[in-house]
Amino acid sequence: MPLSALALVVLAGLIHASWNIAAKKAGGDVRFVAFTSVVLMLFWAPVGLWMGWQQVPAWGLLEWGLVLASALLHIVYFIVLLRGYRQADLTVVYPLARGSGPLLSSMVAIFFLGEQITSLGLFGILGVVGGVFLIAGGPGLWQAAQDPEKKARVRAGIFYGGVTGLFIASYTVVDGYAVKVALMSPVLVDYFGNLVRLVFLTPTLLRDRPAVWALWLQQKRYALIVGIFSPVSYVLVLYALQVAPLSHVAPAREVSMLFAALLGGHLLGEKDRGPRIAGAVLIAAGVMALGW
Repeated sequence: MPLSALALVVLAGLIHASWNIAAKKAGGDVRFVAFTSVVLMLFWAPVGLWMGWQQVPAWGLLEWGLVLASALLHIVYFIVLLRGYRQADLTVVYPLARGSGPLLSSMVAIFFLGEQITSLGLFGILGVVGGVFLIAGGPGLWQAAQDPEKKARVRAGIFYGGVTGLFIASYTVVDGYAVKVALMSPVLVDYFGNLVRLVFLTPTLLRDRPAVWALWLQQKRYALIVGIFSPVSYVLVLYALQVAPLSHVAPAREVSMLFAALLGGHLLGEKDRGPRIAGAVLIAAGVMALGW
């Protein structure tokens, strides 16, 4: 991977972890997803419309089909992620979500596509599994199993983290194809994908306007952070995909888990930071090994 691509991915990881903390603090639902989409549309309109004016008229069925698929996958991803944040700790949901995507891709390739696993790849899988165990509570899991509340919270974190990872893997493949094979602009893939998302999300804003307005006043600070900064982190990754293989970029993105484990534990006051940071390191090492 070129150093320029690696630098883009590391910077994207820091930004990604930061806006996820804002999303966790918001405690929102699908309406929060709509808020962030509106913010993204308005704030980045000058860039999106200026670039789109030159390139979008040349798009055909392939390009619009990729944008539609990406938009739908992103909607479900964000809704599942926010639901996980409401029911479990960020330092459980986020690393599992970020780490399970590359792991799922590798497992499918091994068991269904007939690819061979190397010793380094096996180490990667074991690293991810070990990291999941530590993030979920490590040795303390046996003790937590006696506490129904802790047990339910850990299970919820594992479930939502894993499902979120599935959608991360899906939209990464779609968007990677868009920028590497269809040669679409990373900025336009994200911006026009967001416009398509808004078509599906707008009814949630019109259903109960007084309640939506009250919720906006409560969550607007976090919606502004997510709407402005989340596209930056993802567009940086898409630009990295243009100059480096997806199999390298996708695992390298997991550096964001280290930032999330550090920042999430400190800013959100979540307990057991030590094992979770160690788990994030293991998952990051594991997915990097899978990528190599």
